[in-house]
Amino acid sequence: MVRLGLAGLGCRGQGILKQVLLAMDDVEISAVCDIYEDRVQAGIQIVTDAGRPAPLGFTDYRVMIDTAKPDAVLIFTGWEFHTEIAIYAMEHGAAVGSEVGSVNSMEELHRLVETKERTGMQYMFMENCCYGKEELLATSMARAGLFGTIVHMQGSYAHDLREEILYGIENRHYRFKNYQNRCLENYPTHELGPISRLLGINRGNRIVSVVSVASRAEGLKAYAEKQDKAGKLPESARNVHFKQGDIVTTILTCAGGETITLRLDTTLPRFYARDFTVRGTKGLYEQNTNTVFLEDVHPESFWETAKSYEAFLNNAKDYEDQYLPEIWKQVTPEVLAAGHGGMDYFCYRAFIDAVRDGTDVPIDVYDGATWMAVSVLSEISIAQGGAPQAMPDFTGGRWFLRPLEDVVPC
Repeated sequence: MVRLGLAGLGCRGQGILKQVLLAMDDVEISAVCDIYEDRVQAGIQIVTDAGRPAPLGFTDYRVMIDTAKPDAVLIFTGWEFHTEIAIYAMEHGAAVGSEVGSVNSMEELHRLVETKERTGMQYMFMENCCYGKEELLATSMARAGLFGTIVHMQGSYAHDLREEILYGIENRHYRFKNYQNRCLENYPTHELGPISRLLGINRGNRIVSVVSVASRAEGLKAYAEKQDKAGKLPESARNVHFKQGDIVTTILTCAGGETITLRLDTTLPRFYARDFTVRGTKGLYEQNTNTVFLEDVHPESFWETAKSYEAFLNNAKDYEDQYLPEIWKQVTPEVLAAGHGGMDYFCYRAFIDAVRDGTDVPIDVYDGATWMAVSVLSEISIAQGGAPQAMPDFTGGRWFLRPLEDVVPC
């Protein structure tokens, strides 16, 4: 039985608690914590409604860790608190599973890595998209050589968050002040995590530089005006200038010669997409249309292919029998219902298994630090007109010695 303490009980924390953790028989929710007492009580209620013993409730994560002494702490707070909670937990004997986000400085990341190395405690960066069905299918195909030599990948966090951001003060959500005060690639890991695993980042390859540019910031202003005309604008958002650019484009270069393009797109009207794309010398994979194009299989000329483009849509399903990992072939309705179509369950299951068995976590502190560093470096690059920024090697020179991980991060 793995005893868990949860720090942060907003939408994400309560969702994972209800949909994922309480679906696991080998997990005990021993403590819950949030700075807001009503959220603490909501967390306790979720646990008892599931027929489990009531956890201890706290409003200070340090008191929770010192008193409940959980085996592991799961962090669901606002971005700015992730690192300090993770460091305190590891220094006090608890493993850490940290939800994704950005950080404010490179110093935070260096302290995080140093603490993990010094304490020897497990730290997992809980990037659920590393378990996405499409991402794992494409990674399996790439490892089998179907796309040839990979030269470029791209991805996006394309998600209309205008309402969430604008009503952030009322809803006690951390994004409001981040968008008000900063301009950067603030959420790179949903796309960069799966890309990094396919390219072997920190395991035979590494990111060496970051370049970012940002568009003007107009989306939230226009949305606020629309809400104001409708009589729905919260006072906390009135006359607020948001610094965050509507579209942030980031280019990463890798030691292996590959390039990666990331796009943050959260303050203009749009549908959700991650745009996970693989480009190689023999073909491509495109997530938005779930399309595979292989030169040896589809030898039509460019114009013939263009005319029959619709014939390729969703044809990646034809490769699932041979290349889709078993966890997705055998997925159950219960797992599919456990948050983000199953990705959440697979991610948290891997963490719980590692803590229980005392094994290495599949998405470690070097991965988390590298991916979050993109946020800080992008902010500097944007401020300097797109000047390239060097990516530190958080592995201390071991990146080319670390073995490439399995297709499935488990």
